[in-house]
Amino acid sequence: MRLKLLFIFQLFLFAGFMTSQLSCQQSISPQQIQKPQNMAFKLPDLPYAYNALEPHIDAMTMEIHYSRHHAAYTNNLNAAIAGTNLEGKTIEELMQVAGSNTAVRNNGGGFWNHNFFWSVMSPTGGGEPAGALGAAITARFGSFDEFKKQFSQAAVSRFGSGWAWLGVKADGSLMICSTPNQDNPLMDIAPDKCTPILGLDVWEHAYYLKYQNKRPDYISAFFNVINWQQVSEYYAAVGGK
Repeated sequence: MRLKLLFIFQLFLFAGFMTSQLSCQQSISPQQIQKPQNMAFKLPDLPYAYNALEPHIDAMTMEIHYSRHHAAYTNNLNAAIAGTNLEGKTIEELMQVAGSNTAVRNNGGGFWNHNFFWSVMSPTGGGEPAGALGAAITARFGSFDEFKKQFSQAAVSRFGSGWAWLGVKADGSLMICSTPNQDNPLMDIAPDKCTPILGLDVWEHAYYLKYQNKRPDYISAFFNVINWQQVSEYYAAVGGK
């Protein structure tokens, strides 16, 4: 009798475990993410499905990156400014005071950086930029391949977590730089001030499920999904030359 009861108990535990596993494997679509309407900053809609960038960026990484990491930065930013004199400011205005407020620096940076990151990728991306941006890249770096080499080096050499950027300086010229953590070149503390037109997230949560410790492979894959049309529009908007 005791053996029979033990067997039934083990079956019960196994059934519960399997139910839990199946529940954890259910995907949450971007449209199902809870986005409170009474918060200053809202998690924007992802402009494509989680699996749209495959095989270069996998669906599970995209889901976790967007629905957990980006959502957390958004919620934490709202909490950091609630009831302070920072309420009502735009995210760009917050970047100008980020250096004096760690919570805004980390979470405001995370909010802005990820909003920007999703926009510079596309399921139909890749290739090389054309028009004014393509010409500017060739003029500044010698060739697109040389730009790709220098941008990749900035991304791979960023120690720990951070970002690599292509930006436009105040004089209209292009520059490549990288920043730690969730810093970006818009911040008041940025050593390389510029307006970003392309950014790459090199935090491990952006690539580890698919690429593990092979950051260079992830960086190479990123060039297959860059939305050069959007990057060109950013370039034109800031008066690049």
